Amino acid sequence: MDNETEFQAYVLRQDEQGVRGSVENMSLKQLPEGDVIVRVLYSGVNYKDGLASIPEGKIVRRYPFIPGIDLAGTVVHSAHADYKEGDGVLCTGYELGVSHEGGFSQYARVKGEWLVPLPQGLSPRDAMAIGTAGFTAALSIEALIRNGLRQEQGAVLVTGATGGVGSFAVSILSQLGYSVTASTGKSSQRDWLLKLGAHEVISREEAAASSKGAISAERWAAVVDPVGGNQLGSLLKGVKYGGSVAVSGMTGGGAFDSTVFPFILRGINLLGIDSVYCPMAYRRSVWSKLADEWKPASVLQEGITEYGLHDLPEVLNTILQGGAVGRSVIAL
Repeated sequence: MDNETEFQAYVLRQDEQGVRGSVENMSLKQLPEGDVIVRVLYSGVNYKDGLASIPEGKIVRRYPFIPGIDLAGTVVHSAHADYKEGDGVLCTGYELGVSHEGGFSQYARVKGEWLVPLPQGLSPRDAMAIGTAGFTAALSIEALIRNGLRQEQGAVLVTGATGGVGSFAVSILSQLGYSVTASTGKSSQRDWLLKLGAHEVISREEAAASSKGAISAERWAAVVDPVGGNQLGSLLKGVKYGGSVAVSGMTGGGAFDSTVFPFILRGINLLGIDSVYCPMAYRRSVWSKLADEWKPASVLQEGITEYGLHDLPEVLNTILQGGAVGRSVIAL
Protein backbone atom coordinates (compact mmCIF):
# COMPACT_ATOMS: atom_id res chain seq x y z
CA MET A 1 0.00 0.00 0.00
CA ASP A 2 1.00 3.60 -0.57
CA ASN A 3 2.44 5.20 2.58
CA GLU A 4 0.58 8.38 1.65
CA THR A 5 -2.83 6.68 1.88
CA GLU A 6 -5.06 8.91 4.01
CA PHE A 7 -7.66 7.89 6.55
CA GLN A 8 -9.37 9.12 9.71
CA ALA A 9 -8.45 8.31 13.30
CA TYR A 10 -9.34 9.49 16.79
CA VAL A 11 -6.21 11.16 18.13
CA LEU A 12 -5.37 12.21 21.69
CA ARG A 13 -3.21 15.32 22.04
CA GLN A 14 -1.84 17.00 25.14
CA ASP A 15 -1.25 20.71 25.65
CA GLU A 16 -1.18 23.15 28.55
CA GLN A 17 -4.96 22.74 28.94
CA GLY A 18 -4.78 18.96 29.30
CA VAL A 19 -5.54 15.97 27.05
CA ARG A 20 -8.13 16.25 24.32
CA GLY A 21 -9.27 13.88 21.59
CA SER A 22 -10.62 14.59 18.13
CA VAL A 23 -10.96 12.96 14.72
CA GLU A 24 -8.03 13.79 12.45
CA ASN A 25 -6.86 12.95 8.93
CA MET A 26 -3.72 10.81 8.95
CA SER A 27 -1.55 8.84 6.53
CA LEU A 28 -0.09 5.35 6.79
CA LYS A 29 3.43 6.72 7.24
CA GLN A 30 2.33 8.11 10.63
CA LEU A 31 1.49 4.64 11.98
CA PRO A 32 3.98 2.66 14.10
CA GLU A 33 6.03 -0.27 12.87
CA GLY A 34 4.45 -3.65 12.31
CA ASP A 35 4.32 -6.39 9.70
CA VAL A 36 0.56 -6.36 9.04
CA ILE A 37 -1.71 -3.49 7.97
CA VAL A 38 -5.39 -3.96 8.84
CA ARG A 39 -8.33 -2.08 7.40
CA VAL A 40 -10.25 -1.66 10.66
CA LEU A 41 -13.99 -2.22 10.34
CA TYR A 42 -14.99 -2.15 14.02
CA SER A 43 -13.47 -1.39 17.40
CA GLY A 44 -14.93 -1.89 20.87
CA VAL A 45 -14.95 0.59 23.76
CA ASN A 46 -13.59 -0.54 27.11
CA TYR A 47 -13.05 1.01 30.54
CA LYS A 48 -9.32 0.98 29.78
CA ASP A 49 -10.00 3.16 26.73
CA GLY A 50 -11.76 5.61 29.01
CA LEU A 51 -8.71 5.69 31.27
CA ALA A 52 -6.49 6.24 28.22
CA SER A 53 -8.44 9.39 27.41
CA ILE A 54 -7.47 11.12 30.68
CA PRO A 55 -3.95 11.74 32.04
CA GLU A 56 -4.98 10.48 35.50
CA GLY A 57 -5.64 7.08 33.93
CA LYS A 58 -1.89 6.61 33.45
CA ILE A 59 -2.41 4.44 30.37
CA VAL A 60 -0.95 6.63 27.62
CA ARG A 61 2.59 7.90 28.10
CA ARG A 62 3.19 9.82 24.85
CA TYR A 63 1.19 12.12 22.62
CA PRO A 64 -0.18 12.40 20.00
CA PHE A 65 -1.66 8.92 20.30
CA ILE A 66 -4.49 6.80 18.82
CA PRO A 67 -6.24 4.82 21.60
CA GLY A 68 -8.42 1.72 21.26
CA ILE A 69 -7.38 -1.65 22.75
CA ASP A 70 -9.56 -3.72 20.38
CA LEU A 71 -9.91 -3.95 16.60
CA ALA A 72 -11.32 -6.25 13.93
CA GLY A 73 -11.03 -5.95 10.20
CA THR A 74 -9.37 -7.18 7.02
CA VAL A 75 -5.68 -7.56 6.19
CA VAL A 76 -4.67 -5.23 3.33
CA HIS A 77 -0.91 -5.83 3.50
CA SER A 78 1.16 -8.49 5.24
CA ALA A 79 4.81 -9.39 5.63
CA HIS A 80 3.89 -12.05 8.21
CA ALA A 81 3.81 -15.70 7.17
CA ASP A 82 0.48 -16.45 8.86
CA TYR A 83 -1.57 -13.72 7.17
CA LYS A 84 -2.36 -12.63 3.65
CA GLU A 85 -4.38 -9.88 2.02
CA GLY A 86 -8.10 -10.40 2.56
CA ASP A 87 -7.85 -12.37 5.81
CA GLY A 88 -10.28 -11.44 8.55
CA VAL A 89 -8.51 -10.79 11.85
CA LEU A 90 -9.05 -9.43 15.33
CA CYS A 91 -6.66 -8.01 17.90
CA THR A 92 -7.13 -7.48 21.62
CA GLY A 93 -4.54 -6.95 24.32
CA TYR A 94 -0.76 -6.79 24.04
CA GLU A 95 0.39 -3.18 23.57
CA LEU A 96 -2.50 -2.16 21.30
CA GLY A 97 -4.00 1.16 22.41
CA VAL A 98 -1.49 1.44 25.27
CA SER A 99 1.99 1.97 23.83
CA HIS A 100 1.15 1.07 20.23
CA GLU A 101 -1.40 3.05 18.19
CA GLY A 102 -4.78 1.38 18.57
CA GLY A 103 -8.09 0.54 17.01
CA PHE A 104 -9.91 3.89 16.88
CA SER A 105 -8.57 4.31 13.38
CA GLN A 106 -9.60 3.26 9.89
CA TYR A 107 -6.20 1.60 9.42
CA ALA A 108 -3.81 0.01 11.92
CA ARG A 109 -0.31 -1.37 11.51
CA VAL A 110 0.37 -4.11 14.07
CA LYS A 111 2.57 -7.10 14.79
CA GLY A 112 1.22 -10.26 13.17
CA GLU A 113 1.96 -12.20 16.37
CA TRP A 114 -0.73 -10.16 18.12
CA LEU A 115 -3.48 -11.12 15.67
CA VAL A 116 -6.11 -13.83 15.93
CA PRO A 117 -7.74 -15.13 12.73
CA LEU A 118 -11.40 -14.12 12.79
CA PRO A 119 -13.16 -17.37 13.79
CA GLN A 120 -15.85 -18.75 11.54
CA GLY A 121 -19.17 -17.80 13.12
CA LEU A 122 -18.14 -14.27 14.11
CA SER A 123 -18.49 -11.16 11.95
CA PRO A 124 -16.07 -8.28 12.61
CA ARG A 125 -18.93 -6.48 14.36
CA ASP A 126 -19.69 -9.50 16.56
CA ALA A 127 -16.00 -9.84 17.40
CA MET A 128 -15.82 -6.24 18.59
CA ALA A 129 -19.16 -6.40 20.35
CA ILE A 130 -17.50 -9.19 22.35
CA GLY A 131 -14.03 -7.59 22.36
CA THR A 132 -11.79 -7.50 25.41
CA ALA A 133 -14.84 -7.42 27.69
CA GLY A 134 -16.41 -10.61 26.38
CA PHE A 135 -13.04 -12.30 26.04
CA THR A 136 -12.27 -11.47 29.69
CA ALA A 137 -15.67 -12.84 30.75
CA ALA A 138 -14.94 -16.05 28.86
CA LEU A 139 -11.48 -16.33 30.44
CA SER A 140 -13.10 -15.89 33.86
CA ILE A 141 -15.65 -18.63 33.23
CA GLU A 142 -13.02 -20.96 31.78
CA ALA A 143 -10.91 -20.48 34.92
CA LEU A 144 -13.88 -21.18 37.21
CA ILE A 145 -14.75 -24.36 35.31
CA ARG A 146 -11.12 -25.53 35.36
CA ASN A 147 -11.22 -25.07 39.13
CA GLY A 148 -14.25 -27.32 39.53
CA LEU A 149 -17.37 -25.19 39.01
CA ARG A 150 -20.42 -27.32 38.14
CA GLN A 151 -24.03 -26.34 37.50
CA GLU A 152 -25.41 -28.29 40.47
CA GLN A 153 -23.28 -26.36 42.98
CA GLY A 154 -25.61 -23.37 43.01
CA ALA A 155 -25.70 -19.74 41.97
CA VAL A 156 -22.78 -17.92 40.38
CA LEU A 157 -22.60 -14.25 41.31
CA VAL A 158 -21.64 -11.73 38.62
CA THR A 159 -20.72 -8.27 39.89
CA GLY A 160 -20.93 -5.13 37.76
CA ALA A 161 -23.43 -7.07 35.69
CA THR A 162 -24.54 -4.23 33.41
CA GLY A 163 -20.97 -3.53 32.28
CA GLY A 164 -19.10 -5.17 29.43
CA VAL A 165 -17.47 -8.08 31.30
CA GLY A 166 -20.45 -8.55 33.59
CA SER A 167 -23.12 -8.64 30.90
CA PHE A 168 -21.17 -11.18 28.84
CA ALA A 169 -20.56 -13.32 31.92
CA VAL A 170 -24.31 -13.36 32.64
CA SER A 171 -25.07 -14.34 29.05
CA ILE A 172 -22.42 -17.07 28.70
CA LEU A 173 -23.01 -18.64 32.11
CA SER A 174 -26.77 -18.82 31.63
CA GLN A 175 -26.25 -20.26 28.14
CA LEU A 176 -24.08 -22.99 29.67
CA GLY A 177 -26.81 -23.90 32.16
CA TYR A 178 -25.60 -22.12 35.30
CA SER A 179 -27.89 -20.27 37.68
CA VAL A 180 -26.74 -16.64 37.62
CA THR A 181 -27.27 -13.93 40.22
CA ALA A 182 -26.51 -10.52 38.72
CA SER A 183 -25.34 -7.72 40.99
CA THR A 184 -25.67 -4.10 39.86
CA GLY A 185 -25.95 -0.55 41.07
CA LYS A 186 -28.39 0.20 38.24
CA SER A 187 -31.77 -1.06 39.47
CA SER A 188 -33.41 0.32 36.31
CA GLN A 189 -31.64 -2.40 34.28
CA ARG A 190 -33.18 -5.34 36.15
CA ASP A 191 -35.44 -6.43 33.28
CA TRP A 192 -32.57 -6.20 30.80
CA LEU A 193 -30.36 -8.44 32.97
CA LEU A 194 -33.17 -10.98 33.23
CA LYS A 195 -33.38 -10.95 29.41
CA LEU A 196 -29.67 -11.68 29.26
CA GLY A 197 -30.28 -14.82 31.32
CA ALA A 198 -29.90 -13.83 34.98
CA HIS A 199 -32.09 -15.86 37.34
CA GLU A 200 -31.96 -13.16 40.00
CA VAL A 201 -30.91 -9.50 40.15
CA ILE A 202 -29.69 -7.96 43.40
CA SER A 203 -28.13 -4.66 44.43
CA ARG A 204 -24.39 -4.41 44.89
CA GLU A 205 -25.00 -3.60 48.56
CA GLU A 206 -26.87 -6.88 48.99
CA ALA A 207 -24.16 -8.79 47.15
CA ALA A 208 -21.42 -7.37 49.38
CA ALA A 209 -23.34 -7.73 52.65
CA SER A 210 -21.50 -9.94 55.09
CA SER A 211 -21.24 -10.74 58.75
CA LYS A 212 -18.75 -8.90 60.91
CA GLY A 213 -16.89 -12.13 61.49
CA ALA A 214 -14.15 -13.81 59.47
CA ILE A 215 -16.62 -15.59 57.20
CA SER A 216 -20.34 -15.44 56.52
CA ALA A 217 -23.04 -17.82 55.29
CA GLU A 218 -22.17 -19.76 52.15
CA ARG A 219 -24.00 -18.05 49.28
CA TRP A 220 -22.15 -18.38 45.98
CA ALA A 221 -20.71 -21.38 44.16
CA ALA A 222 -18.39 -18.93 42.40
CA VAL A 223 -18.04 -15.24 41.57
CA VAL A 224 -17.12 -13.39 38.38
CA ASP A 225 -15.81 -10.05 39.61
CA PRO A 226 -14.70 -7.35 37.14
CA VAL A 227 -15.19 -4.66 39.82
CA GLY A 228 -12.60 -5.33 42.52
CA GLY A 229 -12.28 -2.76 45.31
CA ASN A 230 -13.49 -3.09 48.85
CA GLN A 231 -16.51 -5.24 48.02
CA LEU A 232 -14.18 -8.11 47.04
CA GLY A 233 -13.21 -8.71 50.66
CA SER A 234 -16.88 -9.10 51.58
CA LEU A 235 -17.59 -11.37 48.62
CA LEU A 236 -14.80 -13.74 49.62
CA LYS A 237 -16.55 -14.39 52.93
CA GLY A 238 -19.68 -15.72 51.23
CA VAL A 239 -18.20 -18.18 48.72
CA LYS A 240 -19.12 -21.81 49.26
CA TYR A 241 -16.57 -24.40 50.31
CA GLY A 242 -14.04 -25.02 47.51
CA GLY A 243 -15.49 -22.28 45.34
CA SER A 244 -13.60 -19.64 43.36
CA VAL A 245 -13.63 -15.92 42.64
CA ALA A 246 -12.33 -14.80 39.23
CA VAL A 247 -11.25 -11.16 39.49
CA SER A 248 -10.44 -9.22 36.33
CA GLY A 249 -10.99 -5.52 36.95
CA MET A 250 -10.74 -2.53 39.23
CA THR A 251 -13.62 -0.21 38.43
CA GLY A 252 -14.34 -0.31 42.18
CA GLY A 253 -10.73 0.33 43.11
CA GLY A 254 -7.40 -1.48 43.15
CA ALA A 255 -7.25 -2.43 46.83
CA PHE A 256 -9.39 -4.55 49.14
CA ASP A 257 -9.33 -5.77 52.74
CA SER A 258 -9.50 -9.44 53.59
CA THR A 259 -8.13 -12.11 55.89
CA VAL A 260 -6.74 -15.58 55.31
CA PHE A 261 -9.84 -17.21 56.81
CA PRO A 262 -11.95 -17.68 53.65
CA PHE A 263 -8.95 -19.45 52.12
CA ILE A 264 -7.95 -21.67 55.02
CA LEU A 265 -11.43 -22.39 56.43
CA ARG A 266 -13.30 -22.83 53.15
CA GLY A 267 -10.49 -23.68 50.73
CA ILE A 268 -11.62 -21.08 48.21
CA ASN A 269 -9.54 -19.89 45.25
CA LEU A 270 -8.89 -16.29 44.20
CA LEU A 271 -8.18 -16.42 40.45
CA GLY A 272 -6.51 -13.54 38.65
CA ILE A 273 -7.68 -13.06 35.05
CA ASP A 274 -5.37 -11.40 32.52
CA SER A 275 -6.57 -10.79 28.97
CA VAL A 276 -3.58 -8.70 27.83
CA TYR A 277 -0.77 -11.27 27.64
CA CYS A 278 -2.88 -14.42 27.59
CA PRO A 279 -0.87 -17.05 25.62
CA MET A 280 -1.83 -17.19 21.94
CA ALA A 281 -2.82 -20.87 21.83
CA TYR A 282 -5.16 -20.35 24.80
CA ARG A 283 -6.37 -17.06 23.29
CA ARG A 284 -7.34 -18.75 20.02
CA SER A 285 -9.05 -21.60 21.86
CA VAL A 286 -11.26 -19.23 23.88
CA TRP A 287 -12.12 -17.15 20.80
CA SER A 288 -13.16 -20.37 19.04
CA LYS A 289 -15.57 -21.09 21.88
CA LEU A 290 -16.93 -17.53 21.68
CA ALA A 291 -17.67 -18.13 18.00
CA ASP A 292 -19.44 -21.41 18.71
CA GLU A 293 -21.03 -22.90 21.83
CA TRP A 294 -20.12 -19.94 24.06
CA LYS A 295 -21.34 -17.30 21.61
CA PRO A 296 -23.19 -14.84 23.90
CA ALA A 297 -26.36 -14.56 21.85
CA SER A 298 -28.43 -12.64 24.40
CA VAL A 299 -25.92 -9.76 24.68
CA LEU A 300 -25.32 -9.64 20.92
CA GLN A 301 -29.07 -9.28 20.47
CA GLU A 302 -29.89 -7.00 23.40
CA GLY A 303 -26.78 -5.16 24.57
CA ILE A 304 -24.86 -3.56 21.70
CA THR A 305 -24.92 0.13 20.74
CA GLU A 306 -23.07 1.31 17.63
CA TYR A 307 -21.33 4.69 17.31
CA GLY A 308 -18.94 6.51 14.98
CA LEU A 309 -15.51 8.01 15.63
CA HIS A 310 -16.98 11.47 16.26
CA ASP A 311 -19.08 10.05 19.13
CA LEU A 312 -16.05 8.84 21.09
CA PRO A 313 -15.68 11.77 23.54
CA GLU A 314 -19.21 11.22 24.82
CA VAL A 315 -18.90 7.41 24.85
CA LEU A 316 -15.58 7.49 26.73
CA ASN A 317 -16.94 9.94 29.29
CA THR A 318 -20.00 7.76 29.87
CA ILE A 319 -17.90 4.69 30.57
CA LEU A 320 -15.67 6.64 32.98
CA GLN A 321 -18.73 7.93 34.84
CA GLY A 322 -20.06 4.39 35.27
CA GLY A 323 -23.05 5.01 33.03
CA ALA A 324 -22.33 2.42 30.34
CA VAL A 325 -24.80 -0.41 29.86
CA GLY A 326 -23.80 -3.36 27.69
CA ARG A 327 -21.21 -2.80 24.98
CA SER A 328 -20.43 0.11 22.68
CA VAL A 329 -18.84 -0.56 19.29
CA ILE A 330 -17.26 1.97 16.96
CA ALA A 331 -17.98 1.49 13.25
CA LEU A 332 -14.98 2.65 11.21
